[in-house]
This record gives sequence, structure tokens and C-alpha cells, in this order.
Amino acid sequence: MNIDFNTRTIKPNLTSLNIVRIGTCGALQEEYLVDSMIVSSHGVGIDNLMNYYQHDNTEQENELLQQFIQHTNIDQHFSRPYIHSAGSSLRMHFVDGFHHGMTVTCPGFYGPQGRVLRLGLHYPNFIDLLTSFSYGSHKIANFEMETSAIYGLGSALGHQCLSISTVVANRINQTFSPDGKKAVAVAIQKVLNVLSGI
Repeated sequence: MNIDFNTRTIKPNLTSLNIVRIGTCGALQEEYLVDSMIVSSHGVGIDNLMNYYQHDNTEQENELLQQFIQHTNIDQHFSRPYIHSAGSSLRMHFVDGFHHGMTVTCPGFYGPQGRVLRLGLHYPNFIDLLTSFSYGSHKIANFEMETSAIYGLGSALGHQCLSISTVVANRINQTFSPDGKKAVAVAIQKVLNVLSGI
């Protein structure tokens, strides 16, 4: 959008996009039932992506990140986490029928999300620490593998981003969606209905 592919240069007048991700997640709070939808207020990245780019944080983001690091002690085990907020002009439209909370973005589906197959985990209590994190009105609602990168890159490049996830598994009460594809289809329709009214 903001690069001229013919000249391979950045365009002089930049366009800010509204970017909405609709995906799936695992809920990390007991009350977020399968097939419900979570709007990510913040993306907390433990995937390391934004550590390779120049980016700024607000004072609130820095405070949340410090509390998260202190609570989980994660940067003693892995690379330093990062955090970015949702585009507030988009988020305010998703109220009725949506939960809101922080989303942790993991760098993989198995060990990084606390799953054990044959290898033991270096950090076996990580899921419990995510679930028990709270600071002010903020708590971690869910985890997945995209949101922090979308929020981080979007913020750094001047775009408004929002991530909405359908809960296909609740990792606390060990429940699973009976039909994840149908739940995602319902979420897509609901999000498109909200977006069409903006």
C-alpha cells in the first residue's frame, strides 16, 4: 500500500489501513466459553518478532509489559517479551457479544503453549502464570500465534489493527468446540456485520 513497486520507493503520502484479524485461540480464563469471541485489547509477544524492529510503546504499554515480566519472570528463560495495543478506533465498536482482554502470542503450537508430547517443558507452570496475571483491569484472556505481530507491525507502520478470536478450546476447564469451523464462520459474519455499520 505504501511502497511504489515500480520505483521501489516509499510513497510520499502514506495511507493508514484498518486491519482486522479473525482467527482462533485457546482461552486462559474459565469464564470464556468455547465458541465465544475475544477482542484483544493488547498483544503480548513472546515470539520475539518485534525485538528485531524499531518501535515505540506508550507509557501504559510499558507499565503492563513490566508487570507481565515481573509476574511471569519470562525474560529470564526466553527472549524479552513486547507489547502493543489494539487500534482503539476499531475496538470501541466491538462491545455486545464480545469479551475483551490481553492476548499472548506464542511462537509455536506445542511447547510454547504448554503442550507436552514426549519432551518435558522447561517452563511447566507458564500457563498458570498467564491465567493468574492481572494488573488493574487487565488480565490475559487467551493465547494464539499472530496478534502481537499484527499489533506491533501495524502500530509501527501507522495502521489501526484489531484481532478477534473465536475460542476453540478453553485450556483451564479443558473444553473444546464441537464444531470449530462453524464457530469461526459465525464469528466472521458477526465481525463483518459490525464493520459494515462503522
